[in-house]
Amino acid sequence: MTEIKEKSIQTFLDELASKSATPGGGSAAALMGAQGAALVSMVCRITIGKPKFAEVEAELQEVLESAESLRAELTELIKADIDVFNRLMSKYALPKETDGEKALRSEAIQEVLKDATEVPLQCVHACLKIIELSRIAAEKGSPGVVSDAGAAVMSAYGGLKSSSLNVYINVRSLKDQAFAEAKVAELEAAIAGIDGCVNSIYETVKARL
Repeated sequence: MTEIKEKSIQTFLDELASKSATPGGGSAAALMGAQGAALVSMVCRITIGKPKFAEVEAELQEVLESAESLRAELTELIKADIDVFNRLMSKYALPKETDGEKALRSEAIQEVLKDATEVPLQCVHACLKIIELSRIAAEKGSPGVVSDAGAAVMSAYGGLKSSSLNVYINVRSLKDQAFAEAKVAELEAAIAGIDGCVNSIYETVKARL
């Protein structure tokens, strides 16, 4: 079977639009984040090497390396989201005729639900890092590609918000309330103030156009 990251954009979009549950919103969120990272990389690569930006070259080189690492991470999370959803569906399909079977099925579902919560939470954290990198790209990248830094922050923001919804929906089904509450607390602490941060970066980009 062809890896999701090796498929064409058209194939991915066709699968996204199909009746199949995968790929779905979680994979799309990871892709949004990966696109944001790729755009940050582009801004850096176009800026690096130009004499007029020599004083920020070292910093942008570090930004580029971080963006590429995050792009690879998020590309893997596209597949991870599909894999964990398919695992969850397989657990829901387990037999439930006897009390013993019902107990085993419930336990298996709960274990995978924890993984299904962790995957979008990883995406949230990765997108947060891209948003911060996009701020640097917006402030210090070449003016000729500053709009691309704006596209980067909005793409990462979309991935973050979408992934947050997947965390919220998955914790609703968890019986382990301590785990669920801890993950919601982690999420909400991570994204606190992000709306204002993104708007600030957006306005920075507009001011440099």
